[in-house]
Amino acid sequence: MAREDEDEESEMETGEEEDVVHVPITDELDLHNFRAQDVPSLVPEYLDECVRLGFRQVRIVHGKGRGVLRRRVEAALERHPRVISFRQAESWSGGWGATLVTLSPDDP
Repeated sequence: MAREDEDEESEMETGEEEDVVHVPITDELDLHNFRAQDVPSLVPEYLDECVRLGFRQVRIVHGKGRGVLRRRVEAALERHPRVISFRQAESWSGGWGATLVTLSPDDP
């Protein structure tokens, strides 16, 4: 109980609250509600969970905009050990506003 009080006190002192967002894991991640600085940690965590759940292909929606999210997503994908390949989605599936990712299966 004391720990909870300390956490609440700490939040009150800084005026900040940790924003924890629980997202159900599906084969699509829509980044429209996330900040660009969240991508380097969010995408690898999402991919790890997808691999754990057995997904072999996922779609990451980053939007078209100026390409900031797309570039951050691609950088995260290039570094992830379970990513076999990735490419722009077909026009009917988001075009250059989405990236399709092929994942290697989880080790048995």
